[in-house]
Amino acid sequence: MRHGRVPFILGFLVAPVTLYSYFVLWPYVQTINLSFYQWRGFTKKRWVGLENYDRMLHADRFYQALEHHAVILILLPLATIAFALFFAFLLNVGGKGRGGKTAGVWGSSFYRVVFFLPQVLAVPVIGVLFATVYRPNESGLINGVLLRAGLEKPVGFLIEKNLALPALIAVLVWQAVGFYVVLFSAGMANIPAEIYEAAELDGASKVSLFFRVTLPLLWDTIQTAWVYLGILAFDAFAIVSVLAQDNGGPDGATTVLGLEIYNNMQQNRYGDAATYGVALCVLSLVFAAFTLRLTRRESYEY
Repeated sequence: MRHGRVPFILGFLVAPVTLYSYFVLWPYVQTINLSFYQWRGFTKKRWVGLENYDRMLHADRFYQALEHHAVILILLPLATIAFALFFAFLLNVGGKGRGGKTAGVWGSSFYRVVFFLPQVLAVPVIGVLFATVYRPNESGLINGVLLRAGLEKPVGFLIEKNLALPALIAVLVWQAVGFYVVLFSAGMANIPAEIYEAAELDGASKVSLFFRVTLPLLWDTIQTAWVYLGILAFDAFAIVSVLAQDNGGPDGATTVLGLEIYNNMQQNRYGDAATYGVALCVLSLVFAAFTLRLTRRESYEY
């Protein structure tokens, strides 16, 4: 600090900012630049201007992917946050501790581990697991139960056009809920127990505690979770590539922008892949900015 505050701060920022610029910002710049070229990876780049963007905007698969992202963007955050809030509330406020104090249900520490377990599983493992769960015959977990219950024929969760996308969204929700249970539990743990106890003394039910105490005081955490889940909705590539039939099928019913990037790279169309990548990045940024703006509200002090 002998040389002044600004040089001191800059001295600490030089290394991380340099690394971030080189490994994060520079690849973005390269991708944007590549989107204006036609390049097959082993040939000379050819400048085509906005031709790649024009081709993307006239591609049916692009609009199919956007439609699927819109559906995922609505269902994934809503379902994940709803389940995670419910389970986190039970684990932190749903029971009674010694002396009548507010506490989680019995065994809440064990349940936290169980809920978080899907987070430690690799995507291929989850894909194999749910390929078995959704298998369209009596050896599939769901169809096995349904057929024994009297269903005449098995349900093709991943091979029927109207069911494939909801089935994949269910997997995304199952995988994500555990993380947000832990996130919301951490937020609820920071809420003073005296607030809950005072509300209960005033006759508040568990439902009132959830909507009138927990939700307002946890709003900033929910906002963050919504942004993260929205970004996940714009990705979803890993689950789709592992579980979807016929590379985003059936008949394009599960394709997403990430998969279109991969398909173009498989065909050595790197300029088109970069164009889809730029579109994906812009949509993610617009969603995050719009969500933060829309959900902004006054913070509660406690």
